[in-house]
Amino acid sequence: MNGRTAGTQTRVLVISGSVGAGHDGAADELISRLAKLGVAADRRDYLDALPPMFRYMLRDGYRLSVGYAPAFFDWLFANLERTGWVQNVAMWLCRQAQREVLGWVGDHDVVVSTYMLASQTLGQLKEAGAVDATLVTFLTDPAVHRTWVHSAVDHHVTVTEATARMGHLVYRTPMQAVGGLVSTRFADQPDPAHRPRLRAELGLSPDGLVVLLATGSLGMGDVPNVVRSIRSSGVAEVVVLCGRNDRLRKQLSAEPGVVALGWRDDVPELMAAADVLVHNAGGLSLTEALTAGLPAVTYRPIPGHGIANS
Repeated sequence: MNGRTAGTQTRVLVISGSVGAGHDGAADELISRLAKLGVAADRRDYLDALPPMFRYMLRDGYRLSVGYAPAFFDWLFANLERTGWVQNVAMWLCRQAQREVLGWVGDHDVVVSTYMLASQTLGQLKEAGAVDATLVTFLTDPAVHRTWVHSAVDHHVTVTEATARMGHLVYRTPMQAVGGLVSTRFADQPDPAHRPRLRAELGLSPDGLVVLLATGSLGMGDVPNVVRSIRSSGVAEVVVLCGRNDRLRKQLSAEPGVVALGWRDDVPELMAAADVLVHNAGGLSLTEALTAGLPAVTYRPIPGHGIANS
């Protein structure tokens, strides 16, 4: 038992997963908001709870399968949804993290997960009576997947009402929409002088149509062909967020009418300078666009969650 006494500050633990940047981004924003409320939160990376082999398998396997074996990733995503040996293996993997996660939970009062496998491990522990903290899952994806849902988790919260309804109708799990965990900078009213200034800095026309293409932190997907499809319309310039994929950035920099950028911290400003967001995964970038009021289009989504989120 936590043994928390009256007047003692609530202890919060946030568990993310360093697979891409979306889960970490939501965790970062949650911790920032809690700090503004005077609540200190501890932070852990779920992958650190796994044996090294499985840690690398999740982190590198995600990138490699999406990039080089999309059919396999689609198959894996679909079979994790169904009762069977694939799902059983995944739940076994989650059990391998139990000892470490149990140590992290300790006497925390509330544990928030922004990563689906962390939610499964936490649910397993609570189901077994090993933890009594209040468990919260924050779904970073627009589409609910079985791996996000565990009956022992106390609260499942989502970005949108549509996702919450899906959770209730498909999984018979109560979910509540709470909005996106993205920086409040995305909701700020931009300085009118900012848009022409940033366009000039990027070498873009002041009044033309600008498409901002988001490819995630890993720069995944059929990005070169997406860029060429947009450019072939003849009506838009393209700014590509290549994340940490420097090879992609260098490749696209040679394309006419394309501004290829690496990892950026000024995405709110870039969105304010653009007319539409094109994305292929539907995670953090889509939430940011919704918050900023920027129209968003899904095009050639990546396999698995990218297709589901579209």
